[in-house]
Order: sequence, then C-alpha cells, then structure tokens
Amino acid sequence: MVARKSALLRPCMAEFFGTFCLTLAVLLTMGASLALSTPVAAALTLGLLVYLIGPVSGAHVNPAITLGLLGIGRIRSWTALCYIVSQCAGAVVALVLAFGALGANVIATPDVALMAVFAEAGGAFILAFGVASVALNRVAAGAAGLAVSGALLVGILFASVASGAYLNPAVALAAGAASVASLLGPIVGAALGALFARWLHGAE
Repeated sequence: MVARKSALLRPCMAEFFGTFCLTLAVLLTMGASLALSTPVAAALTLGLLVYLIGPVSGAHVNPAITLGLLGIGRIRSWTALCYIVSQCAGAVVALVLAFGALGANVIATPDVALMAVFAEAGGAFILAFGVASVALNRVAAGAAGLAVSGALLVGILFASVASGAYLNPAVALAAGAASVASLLGPIVGAALGALFARWLHGAE
C-alpha cells in the first residue's frame, strides 16, 4: 500500500500542477482585459500540458475527464479519486492567486438554465471524445496535444452558445460558477464521449 501511494505521488502532483495552470489561465483571461481570449488560452494551455505532463499522469486536469476515462477502464478507481482531489486542490490554489491579483473580477455567475446543462454536456462530450481517442492510442503520439486542445476549443465553442463553457467542474468551482450545469453537465457529457470513442474506435 505504501508503494502504491508513493507511485501515485508524481501523477497526482502532475494533475495538481496541470489543473492549477489551466484554471489560472482561464481565471486571468476572464478577469483581466488581455489580448488572448479565454477559449484560446485554455486550448493552448491544455495542449501544452498534454506534452509536458501527459507522460506522467495522462494530463486529465479535469474531474469529468477522469471519470469518463474511469468509465472505459483507462484508469483505476483509487487513482481516479486521487486525481480528482489533486485537480480540485490545484484549481483552488489558482483561485487564491487569481483573486489576489484581480479581486472579485475572477468570480463568474453560475449558469442555471436547462439549456446550459445540455451545452456543458455537449462540449464535454467533444472534449472527452478527443481525450479518449488519445488514451485509446488512436491518435499519433506527436499529435496528441493538438487533438486534445482542438477538441477543447471546439467543445468550448459548442457550449458557449448557452453556458459559460467551463467543461471542467474544477475550473467552474474555482470560478464561482458551480451549478448543476457546470458540475453535472461535464461529467455526463464526458462519460458519454469516452464511451462513444471506445465504441467508434472498436476498442475493448
């Protein structure tokens, strides 16, 4: 058991750091008048993280993605739990830093409309499909970051018509936008997206 916990330390730290970076990029671009838009910043950050920490943890940096990959057997339940705790912790630390720099400007308004649930689920479906395709080795290793960042960008664009397009419960929680739409929507969408990827690619 001790060896098992020790083996998880670096992957969990990678998930903590990755979610911290992604959340900070989202919060800073949301709260400050920067030339780089939030969707582009999020996509670039995630794509970079796939290459930097992907070999260590898989670069989930999203509880919904972790649960989606758990549903298709690409991660163990205990590891998934440790990942989710690490991801939420990273998002909270990012919030503390962003709030210290920008104050209440980083706090968003939760989405409560029913359409927002479907928007978040649909966006997360697209993101999870991209991530699961990589996890199932159906994407060339050198193109993994491009595939995942592209899936995130398309997912954000899809969801933005009716929601804040967080697609990530940890980021939504840090942004003060926690709601049924931003928490449950991505989890359901990611689970379906991962299952669809496994079926489409014919993976066992």
